[in-house]
Amino acid sequence: MTHEAARREDGPDGGTPSDGDGGGSRPGRPLWRQRDFGVFWAAQTLSVLGDSFALIALPLLVLQATGSVARMGLLTAVGGAASVVAAVFAGAVVDRVDRRRLLIACDLVRMVLYGLIPLVWLSGAHIWLLYAVLPLCEAVGMLFAVGYVTVVRGLVGTGRLTEANGRLNATAAAAGVLGPLCAGLVAAWSGPAAAVGVDAASFGVSAACLCFVRIRERAPDGRRGERAGLWQDLRTGVAFLRNHPVLRSLTVLLCGFSFLTLGLHDLVIYHLKHDLGHDDGTVGTVLAVGALGTITGALLVARIRRRLGFGPTWTGSVAVCGLAFAGLGWARDVPAVAALSAAFLACAGMAGTCSMSPRQEVTPEPLLGRVTAAFWTLQYAAAPAGAAVLTWAAERRGTAPVALAAGTACVLLAATALLTPIRAHRDKG
Repeated sequence: MTHEAARREDGPDGGTPSDGDGGGSRPGRPLWRQRDFGVFWAAQTLSVLGDSFALIALPLLVLQATGSVARMGLLTAVGGAASVVAAVFAGAVVDRVDRRRLLIACDLVRMVLYGLIPLVWLSGAHIWLLYAVLPLCEAVGMLFAVGYVTVVRGLVGTGRLTEANGRLNATAAAAGVLGPLCAGLVAAWSGPAAAVGVDAASFGVSAACLCFVRIRERAPDGRRGERAGLWQDLRTGVAFLRNHPVLRSLTVLLCGFSFLTLGLHDLVIYHLKHDLGHDDGTVGTVLAVGALGTITGALLVARIRRRLGFGPTWTGSVAVCGLAFAGLGWARDVPAVAALSAAFLACAGMAGTCSMSPRQEVTPEPLLGRVTAAFWTLQYAAAPAGAAVLTWAAERRGTAPVALAAGTACVLLAATALLTPIRAHRDKG
């Protein structure tokens, strides 16, 4: 996820050229001039723009109906649990089916499911619908996310993954700036349910764009005639992670990081509305400023990683995330909350970039879906419980001590990384 151009000519196994172009890409041609990547890029930017509406609208719907941050955290936990369950099978599914068709189907399903919310809300608040729709959307979203990772490699090849990921992240973050601002205004003007409707429409646009994208055929899998079961496929992905020292360490540490931070957005929204007494428009503005941090991280990560290497960049990013999180609950004015949110999201994006690109680079093509799914299953296994615990504690003890405890724990995770192979890994991809 950086702007660094690829220097390697071969894929991770030394075989096919990393810039092979079955989808219309040409070696050496700028990514923005590659038609299929450009269409895919535009589709995902629009999709993220809509997603940022749901990021604000769903917690606001719960807070509006119940006034409880714990109920907000419970919704986040239920959705996160559905993602974890779906991740168990997502890799095997992605490696078995046509990936482009899978992405289109996932977009259409989410368009329909999210579209139900504003329609049903016309007759009044129905919290039960959120607990029914969100887990389904999160499960489908996990299928999409795993397929998305494999499709990027099919579009640009292995050698330009970091550059492509950086461009996708940067423009998605730019959409994430506009999205919260608009979502806050829409929610303040016509209610959070209308903002969810915008999210539903964005998935329809994304699906339409994906219909025009051509993706390079994956390398044939020698086991295709004797496919293993789903659980065996998951074990295959887990075994690959276990046998790679850096990926093994990342998986364990990110599991702890996800446990501590999945509920962060709920805490920020609750802190702004309950502790500081601001409206939905302010919430949208603060989260938009936070998205500016994501853009900054996406633009800086290539330069920082080239200079420092993988290990120091990842470890430093997680440490700064912890420091920013620790201060969030103590911030008593909107600019301070916005600045700390931006710092957290910038460094979280940098850490995520560092963990994604090497995984895409070193994993053989036939295993990419299964390894990605195994990584995300393990990484997020404890996150739903973490979101529920974090918001439950905040409702009873206040946001300040809970944020301080969670942030301190993140810093300790970064310190722990110094004792693992992550520290010595300085591959400047």
